[in-house]
Amino acid sequence: MNPPDDLVRGVEAALFAAEQPLSIADLRAHVGDQDIARALETLRQDYAGRGIELVERGSRWHFQTAPDLAHILRREREEPRKLSRAGIETLAIIAYHEPVSRAEIEAIRGVQISKGTLDVLMEAGWVRPAGRREVPGRPLIYATTPDFLTHFGLESRRDLPGIDDLRAAGLLDPIDLAMAEFDLSQGALESTDESE
Repeated sequence: MNPPDDLVRGVEAALFAAEQPLSIADLRAHVGDQDIARALETLRQDYAGRGIELVERGSRWHFQTAPDLAHILRREREEPRKLSRAGIETLAIIAYHEPVSRAEIEAIRGVQISKGTLDVLMEAGWVRPAGRREVPGRPLIYATTPDFLTHFGLESRRDLPGIDDLRAAGLLDPIDLAMAEFDLSQGALESTDESE
């Protein structure tokens, strides 16, 4: 096996030293205008099947523990802050509907959200302002960040679970399931009444 070339070693060093995942442009700033894609592919192959692996999340690259070894490194620790139900709902709405304004979030949730809810999501690094909607009043719109993808282990937003996945995992409230079944049974009753 040939030793890696200087470019591959430079990209590897930059990724190991980085506090955040790096884009190809970030890597070029460290190692120069070279064939970064080739170096990343070489590293991905070199680390395949090892204790750590090179992954791309939202067009940014970083090393992570191999998923099958996560149990070895897991430590019991107290989470400093858990998201409230409002925070979780707001994050889900932004992830599934981005870019979205505060008014659109409130319309989907059916209640007003406090400014603090969005602040907590932005402090966590999962949500960012994404500009302004070109409508009267020009409301600020929000979108998820690459840190959101990294934290939840997603390559892109296309990897978010669908309604059937959430139902199968038991993540929908029992009341939501009961209402869905009720709606289905009401529809069946109405169609029976019409046929008589």
